[in-house]
Amino acid sequence: MEARVLSSLIEKEITTPEYYPLSLNALVNACNQKSNRDPAVSYDESTVLQAIDLLRNKGLVTTITGAGSRVPKYSHRFSEKLNLGRREIAILCELMLRGPQTVGELKNRAERLHRFNDLAEVESLLDRMTEFVVGLARRTGEKESRYGHLFSGPVDNSEPEATAPGGRADRIGTLEAEVGQLRGEMDDLKRQFADFRRQFE
Repeated sequence: MEARVLSSLIEKEITTPEYYPLSLNALVNACNQKSNRDPAVSYDESTVLQAIDLLRNKGLVTTITGAGSRVPKYSHRFSEKLNLGRREIAILCELMLRGPQTVGELKNRAERLHRFNDLAEVESLLDRMTEFVVGLARRTGEKESRYGHLFSGPVDNSEPEATAPGGRADRIGTLEAEVGQLRGEMDDLKRQFADFRRQFE
């Protein structure tokens, strides 16, 4: 919850600076938007306010009042607090918004936050960010390793449910049973049609 709120603030500061800092309503919408998010969430205002309080206590978010605005607005202090540059911020923001990703995914998806020259630049950066990022073991059927952020504790690298052992076999068994049933129904229809034709011969 905190990671989603924080990364939404970081993203909007870079991509839509004219609307930053964000009002509570804008921040709720940013957390719940359907694009560039994984998983999709549906936070209400109280949930986001709870996250803001937790982040404020850690010195990562500030509330801005006055200055011609009728409602409080919120900004992050992530880069100042952790003394991070634009490249590191882009990578961490993307990981907090979408979860574990490969080097190629990070390069492509972080383009809107910072343009990286090539995959080697991203990989080198990840190797130097071991305090905040961890490389994950390659999962079954995957060609590349992924990286995850450590701000929410240990990263879950379990196998997706769809590829869990036995899952494929179960689906194949179900399909085979359905095919067998359909074949039986087809044979029955063929017999009925043959009987029908014989009435006119």
